[in-house]
Amino acid sequence: MNKFKLFKTPRFLYWIFPRRTWGFSRKINSVYLTFDDGPQPEITEWVLDFLKEKNIKATFFCVGNNLLKYPKITECTKLEGHVVANHTMHHNKGTKISFKKYKESIDETSKLVSNNLFRPPYGRITALDSFRINKEYKIIMWTWLSYDFDPNVSIEKILEKAKKQIKAGDIIVLHDNIKTFDRLKLLLPEIVKIIEDKKLTFEVINA
Repeated sequence: MNKFKLFKTPRFLYWIFPRRTWGFSRKINSVYLTFDDGPQPEITEWVLDFLKEKNIKATFFCVGNNLLKYPKITECTKLEGHVVANHTMHHNKGTKISFKKYKESIDETSKLVSNNLFRPPYGRITALDSFRINKEYKIIMWTWLSYDFDPNVSIEKILEKAKKQIKAGDIIVLHDNIKTFDRLKLLLPEIVKIIEDKKLTFEVINA
């Protein structure tokens, strides 16, 4: 059975953490596909091929160490018009390490990307660290979480929620990593179709 999951980010978090970007205006009639944790061979390459076929641009929050390991995939992502952004050097959880080490991880990755967009891994970051980091980086959160990483949440449940909940202005989170690949191949085409059926367009996140 699927336990209760919050796919849609509660609006009270926008008020508690107003300096973080949770979503965009619904007047734009667009959504923002984002992918966390890559790049990864085969997985990110599959995502890029699918997005190219559909003429969709997305924002990739990349782990710095993966950017260094797979420079060809990184370059291909950029050349195809996608945005490559910061997800720390080693997928660090901000609540588990010192601010000094966390900031060093972000700064090191920033040298590998060409913007100031940053998403904290797991969405975990303290209020104080968020305040400090926000002085240099634009913290991008999300409005709709796909749960592609959680095998306890069925594909059917995810798609049901997507149909009901995805709206203009939403930042949607998917993951291009080994753990999610089998589910991502099923989910991404269906989520894109749902978005297209809603007559919404796709945009990248700009710094």
